[in-house]
Amino acid sequence: MMLALSLGRRGWGNTWPNPAVGCVVVRDGVIVGRGWTAPSGRPHAEPRALAQAGDAARGATVYVTLEPCAHQGQTPPCAQALIDAGVARVVVATQDSDDRVSGRGIAMLRAAGITVDTGICEDQARDDHLGFFMRIAEGRPMVTLKLANSFDGRIAAATGESQWITQSPARAVVHGMRARHDAVMVGGGTARADDPTLTVRGMGDVPQPARVVVSRRLDIPMTGKLAQTAGDVPLILCHGAGAPDALVAAWRGIGAQLYPCKVQNGQLDMADVLQQLGSHGFTRVFSEGGSSIAASLLQADLVDHLVGFSAGVVIGAEGLPGIGAMGVTRLASAPRFDLVESRAVGPDVMHRWLRR
Repeated sequence: MMLALSLGRRGWGNTWPNPAVGCVVVRDGVIVGRGWTAPSGRPHAEPRALAQAGDAARGATVYVTLEPCAHQGQTPPCAQALIDAGVARVVVATQDSDDRVSGRGIAMLRAAGITVDTGICEDQARDDHLGFFMRIAEGRPMVTLKLANSFDGRIAAATGESQWITQSPARAVVHGMRARHDAVMVGGGTARADDPTLTVRGMGDVPQPARVVVSRRLDIPMTGKLAQTAGDVPLILCHGAGAPDALVAAWRGIGAQLYPCKVQNGQLDMADVLQQLGSHGFTRVFSEGGSSIAASLLQADLVDHLVGFSAGVVIGAEGLPGIGAMGVTRLASAPRFDLVESRAVGPDVMHRWLRR
């Protein structure tokens, strides 16, 4: 099952709206088939693994990280594919929460005389499929918030200079993280200050995540790198109803997708922004700031994974803080996360936290 989980992670960032599932077929103690969800979500992991196994699948044990689907979509049900292949046993890490599947895939297998065991490595599987589950249950994608700060929590000097606080090894890790998410999200302030491309670089020919910019007035430069690449890599602009019609039309004209979102207290409502992204199928979003969007996400309890990179440089109080004002007056009301990893990345330190 651990191998199946590792295979499933190969699909992170390129299978949405479908989950990134892994599957391993074992016959007489030998792995005869492996598969994971293909880019764009099809074919699913099970038929890919069964195709590799061929006739050896008959009488085999299949390990799969999510309950096999039981409904006819754009592909036939995976539960039926397992039945047709003549497997003897299916080991499922966790049940699917989609109403079209939940329990039905397992019931189909058992009705066909196949032994089904569940709950193997379930906690890990639920974490791996968190974005898929959250989109079904809450209508929003899973959110990873990444912050790269100086030792004293600053993201830029008082002049706005920020390139580069962390060194190249940390930046390479960040590009890997981008590649494992469906979309990379920043606020309009970051888009204006840094003129980023938000693409995955230095990793060869890999699928690019969508770029999402949260800008209430759409006041981001149409001469910048995002505009120049809008026709090459998906660009989504989340804006308020008051954004000028001329800008809406101009951005649409160069290939950007426009998502109107609710405004709350003079800012875009991040809960509605995530609902909009969820309604379009996104399951995993990687937010890279800036400070206002980070504060809004944390204040609304919308951050599921928190990733920090800390550099051995001190900027001082006049520098720009990594997180904007959140109105926290008591420690008891401050968002808290549980540490799951801390390690050196070149000369910097990376620490990963999970939502409590």
